[in-house]
Amino acid sequence: MAFKKHDRQYDVVVFGATGYTGLMTAEHIAATFPTNTRWAVAGRSADKLQHVVSECQKINQDRLAPAVEVCNLNDADLAQLARKTCVLISTVGPYAKYGEHAFKACAEAGTHYLDCTGEAVWTLDMITKYEATAKRSGACLISQNGVESAPSDVMAYVLAQTIKKELEADTGDVVVSVHTFKAKASGGTFATALNLFESYGLRQIGESHKPYALSPVKSSEPTPRASIFSMLTGLYNIPVLGTVCTSIASRTNAAIVFRSWGLAKSEPALSKQYYGPKFTYREFMRPKSKLHGVIMHYGIIYAGLLLAFVPPFRALLRRFYYQPGQGPERESTHKDQIELRGVATPDFSAWERQPPAGKARQLAYARGNWNGSMYLLTAMLLGQAALTMLEDDVPMVGGVYTPATLGQGFIDRIDDRGFKIESELVDA
Repeated sequence: MAFKKHDRQYDVVVFGATGYTGLMTAEHIAATFPTNTRWAVAGRSADKLQHVVSECQKINQDRLAPAVEVCNLNDADLAQLARKTCVLISTVGPYAKYGEHAFKACAEAGTHYLDCTGEAVWTLDMITKYEATAKRSGACLISQNGVESAPSDVMAYVLAQTIKKELEADTGDVVVSVHTFKAKASGGTFATALNLFESYGLRQIGESHKPYALSPVKSSEPTPRASIFSMLTGLYNIPVLGTVCTSIASRTNAAIVFRSWGLAKSEPALSKQYYGPKFTYREFMRPKSKLHGVIMHYGIIYAGLLLAFVPPFRALLRRFYYQPGQGPERESTHKDQIELRGVATPDFSAWERQPPAGKARQLAYARGNWNGSMYLLTAMLLGQAALTMLEDDVPMVGGVYTPATLGQGFIDRIDDRGFKIESELVDA
């Protein structure tokens, strides 16, 4: 499919291409984008960027090689870079420390933007500061388009669309569980976790993790209440999914899912994606056993307290893990895997009559699976989101959006590239 016409020098630029995730993103573009794509790799070191170019040329010598754009972390350099490209992918983190320059530049220049942050508090900060600017310029800005939080957002979208298509109903409660997760973290991931509490206060972080903190509109529909047993143990029993427990990324991912719901409710162009007035979302992970689930629950609580209140603990962790830009050897990530499973309850309250008994007893069930490095998954998600922006008439007019708002074209692309998603109806 041909790219939409634009008057910029580049179709896409990868900013931070010399880093661990940035290099993989550049390599993904080299391997999968049309060979006539006009693109560039950007960062602070010309020598390191030239190495990235060489690696990309090894992948496909028949394509246009990326140009090199030396760009420092300041408003002036990023503004100049943003004006040159239709889409800018930023992999420079921690975003709370380094990300604002690129986000601001794209909002002001009308440049579409993608990143892979997992910092919901930073995303909220950027929405507050720059959404109005992006609406005026026409820039479509999407944060958290990596392992956090695109898979969760996409799963909720697929479940809701399955209910709409198969049952002609709205969507009620959605539960997604990380069924399998095998991966090692990069230096950037650790730096993000350690830096977060130094960039934002606990109140700001807490506010950003409330269900509708990132959504342009609120909902009066309460999330299903946890029992006292679940609050004490972190264990829940979910129909079809079985026993699940507290997930470390649940609130970060839920913030994006609720923003997708809110955007579809409030923006006419996205109204066909609306999940319904009684939509709720919860996220968990599957424990190896009930005891493992309880240990995970309290481990997450105590690790969070140590990170938040004990600076020496953060300093100690910095000594033992990869530095930003580094990560696990690629050979060691070949057996990495993530599998998500989700279930959604239909909401028939909009029907003027009672639904047939068979339909009323059915749920939507979905599985999303990826085999391989989580950083290759993030690179693929970023690349295919950029391709969707370049090729599709996405229903976005300017502002801060989410992975799911890219629509079915994005879902189909990531499915073709290895994040396999399947859905069906099952009996409750």
